[in-house]
Amino acid sequence: MDIPDLQRTFERELASIASEADLRALRDRYLARKGGVASNLLKDVASAGADERRTLGQAANQFKQHVEAAIASAQASLAAVSADRERRANAVDVTLPGRPPLAGHRHPLTLLRERVEAIFLRFGFLIVEGPELEDDYHNFEALNMPAEHPARDMQDTLYLAAPVPVPGARAATLLRTHTSGMQVRHMETHQPPVRLIAPGRVYRRDGLDLTHSPMFSQVEGLVVGEDVTLADLKGTLVAFARELFGAARGTRFRPSFFPYTEPSGELDITCAACGGRGCGMCKGTGWIEILGSGLVHPAVLENVGYDSERYTGFAFGVGIERLALLKWGVEDIRLFYENDLRFLEQFPL
Repeated sequence: MDIPDLQRTFERELASIASEADLRALRDRYLARKGGVASNLLKDVASAGADERRTLGQAANQFKQHVEAAIASAQASLAAVSADRERRANAVDVTLPGRPPLAGHRHPLTLLRERVEAIFLRFGFLIVEGPELEDDYHNFEALNMPAEHPARDMQDTLYLAAPVPVPGARAATLLRTHTSGMQVRHMETHQPPVRLIAPGRVYRRDGLDLTHSPMFSQVEGLVVGEDVTLADLKGTLVAFARELFGAARGTRFRPSFFPYTEPSGELDITCAACGGRGCGMCKGTGWIEILGSGLVHPAVLENVGYDSERYTGFAFGVGIERLALLKWGVEDIRLFYENDLRFLEQFPL
């Protein structure tokens, strides 16, 4: 039994330890109760002669104590190294620039609606909102579209399976196809002069494609007073178009037909894609329609109790999604509803 040789061997093996797993293996080899080097030494002491037993026993115990102390020290060193490595990995470098928090972003259609509202507020218009569930009278009849009127075919209406009670109003029978019903409701309770816009969601039985949706946002406007003329309508809408699209965009009016206005017209702006020269987007005309308008039909004024001989007015309606397509050059209306942040975050606040 050469204890000094065993100790030198242990020291060499201990010096080559690189991990806690290696250290556990070394500990088991030297300190295991069965088969360990130190245990075997103590067994050899028991079988030695009486003269050698005392000396060998003392040397074997010293060797065992040395191995235990050396392994404990090595284990503490490895634990310290591991803790330092983990601390460094999780340390916060206070010299690095801070990470800006992710801010929420309002939907581009909301941004555009607020922009439209801000323009008309500056023009002196009142903003009114109303129910999306509407009755047939306010959605059609009061707007010069009685039952069986052919103009109703222009709007594929979504009717309710059963009337829904609405406090203080007639029972709702449909999802509103426009916000013009709010114009009627306001005139029923207010005398001229009237100057308002009615923004909100509207519903029609349209398929979802590049330019149509069964639900979309609309802003309709109404002005009623004494001596309101077609020139007032034109001036208001041209000023609005220039505010929204810029003074460089040209505008023009074209005759059209709407049952609640007479005469009626549509406002066009020059095509942004070709600058008015003609392209596929504007179908070669150089112009793109943005809204419908006209002087309020006398029958509509009479339905709310206004004197059509004394008062005149104009009305207009524009779709927010259509404005968005034209203002930002988006070709597919469905992109606004798919909640893809890569698309939605492109629009400035």
